[in-house]
Amino acid sequence: MQWHWDVIPRNFKYFMLGQYPDGPMGGLLLTMVMSVLVILMCFVLGIVFGLMRYSKNKYWRFPAIGYIEFIRGTPVLMVIFWCYFMLPKLIPVLQGRTRFEWTSALVALVAFYGAQMAEVVRAGLESIGRGQTEAALSSGLTYVQVIRYIIMPQGLKNMIPAIVGTFISVIKDTSLVYIIGVAEFTRTVFQVNNRVLNAPMELFLFAAVVYFVPCYMLSKLSIRLEKRLAAGVKVEI
Repeated sequence: MQWHWDVIPRNFKYFMLGQYPDGPMGGLLLTMVMSVLVILMCFVLGIVFGLMRYSKNKYWRFPAIGYIEFIRGTPVLMVIFWCYFMLPKLIPVLQGRTRFEWTSALVALVAFYGAQMAEVVRAGLESIGRGQTEAALSSGLTYVQVIRYIIMPQGLKNMIPAIVGTFISVIKDTSLVYIIGVAEFTRTVFQVNNRVLNAPMELFLFAAVVYFVPCYMLSKLSIRLEKRLAAGVKVEI
């Protein structure tokens, strides 16, 4: 087999900026921006719906259960297609807008991983046990104060491995949005492969390494945080 590793440095700018070398961002930069936005938003959404599901109030709990169970039982690719085809019908102003693919991909990933994160939060809160909640309430604290100052800080320590695992899945699953036309890293790799035609092994191995690096870094950070929190050391990042 003849190797063509030179296609990577020759197309480095193309990898970084996707199909718009002199225009809007794409490629690896778009993948990183999308990953960060999805991680931040799904974390917030997960905390909200996780607390709703943890609540004893049925008016909070049942809507959260419906959303979480329905989304978690649906493939992420199907959620991407739903947002891509249904959002313009639900929000007509989006029809014909530029970068609509980016918007629908972002909404789909946030909705999907928000549900995953909500279940992580719910499990982390329940790992503490309801006894502490009842004891704190009997001491005169409000329910919000109990969750904020007693249950949530303890629960977050238990959630770290699952939270980081969810973040890693977010980075990897951004590669699926190429199917609706988003010019992220995977789509850029396909475009470069279609241009050079003779180096698919090198290109897709390079893509695998690029995805592996941030995922591995997050995994190592998770281990470091777990060790520090287990030792009771203040974490500084």
